Amino acid sequence: MPAGAPRIFVSHLAGVPVFDPNGEQVGRVRDLVAMLRVGRRPPRLLGMVVEVLSRRRIFLPMTRVTGVESGQVITTGVVNMRRFEQRPTERLVLGELLDRRVRLVESGEEVTVLDVAIQQLPARRDWEIDKVFVRRGKGGALRRKGEALTVEWSAVTGFSLEEEGQGAESLVATFERLRPADLANALHHLSPKRRVEVAAALHDDRLADVLEELPEDEQIEILGKLKEERAADVLEAMDPDDAADLLSELPEEDKERLLQLMRPDDAADVRRLLSYEERTAGGLMTTEPIVLRPDATVADALARVRQADLSPALAAQVYVCRPPDETPTGKYLGTVHFQRLLRDPPFTLVSSIVDSDLPPLAPDTPLPAVTSYLAAYNLVAAPVVDESGSLLGAVTVDDVLDHLLPEDWRESEFEGTGAAGGE
Repeated sequence: MPAGAPRIFVSHLAGVPVFDPNGEQVGRVRDLVAMLRVGRRPPRLLGMVVEVLSRRRIFLPMTRVTGVESGQVITTGVVNMRRFEQRPTERLVLGELLDRRVRLVESGEEVTVLDVAIQQLPARRDWEIDKVFVRRGKGGALRRKGEALTVEWSAVTGFSLEEEGQGAESLVATFERLRPADLANALHHLSPKRRVEVAAALHDDRLADVLEELPEDEQIEILGKLKEERAADVLEAMDPDDAADLLSELPEEDKERLLQLMRPDDAADVRRLLSYEERTAGGLMTTEPIVLRPDATVADALARVRQADLSPALAAQVYVCRPPDETPTGKYLGTVHFQRLLRDPPFTLVSSIVDSDLPPLAPDTPLPAVTSYLAAYNLVAAPVVDESGSLLGAVTVDDVLDHLLPEDWRESEFEGTGAAGGE
């Protein structure tokens, strides 16, 4: 980048695509790595943490960056694909510097860091952090309290100090558009202290989605740091099967205390799932499939399928049952697949196009048999029905894969393979 290039605020770089000289996308920027220096000298920017297509995080030195413009980063030369590991002298700019409380040198006033700006040094390939965007008072980025101002790096002090109770509003805002799995990946790479702070700043639904994507030990770690009332709220927002899986790993007294704090209806669903063996259809199923009464129409079914919070697997079919239409339902009549809904007129009754030939799964069906069932009939979800003919829930292919993969597959996916990658 030529001398005199405009400075760039790092929040604008989060998630930006990285391209090699041939125009092929290498990955996306997930953080920046800086090294603090003695005195008031601006930190040197060492490089970027880039998440490649395999979700491994690698280190891209700033000396390999030839352009940062138009919402993209351009690199030169061969990218080292070794996994990034943070060194003790390094700081993650997004993960560790944003939301810190520091002080203005001149007045001693405490301010909160909302963003920092980087700039390339004239006639060199080195970059440094030269500006800090701060807000006066103790309000975070989302609270809008106090005056915001941009100051020189040398005008603030306190970045090298260990901070207790660091906020996370600016970091959360930076990662707002990430998918839950990608945000979980970002949390996984933060320190345990920072991970808990960021989790505390997420709203319940968002945190529930992210918890479902994290390794089991980190789920337990985060849930254990929340106040019990909020932990119960987050469990209510999770899919019942995921909440049951998480609660099953807790000590019995902790599990029962959280269940008591949950809404009775939500707790009842989770308790029902906990009563089944883990690697059976009953233990794998979700209790919230799309259930319709026989007099519902194709238009009704399509309206339910369009709901944005449904997973693709659950949206692939609807289950037709007699009242009540909450699980456990009245008599299960059959399934209508999404493709059939697209082929029939909107006024058609779902009871007239129901597929009743396919036998449902019993709740005690073991995992290998569930897997064979989905594969044999080319399904992404299957109904689970008890001896009385009531629909209990549905098993989806993603939950089956969860239990077929090695127990540490989420950690392996986040970490990738290879040695340390810092240069």
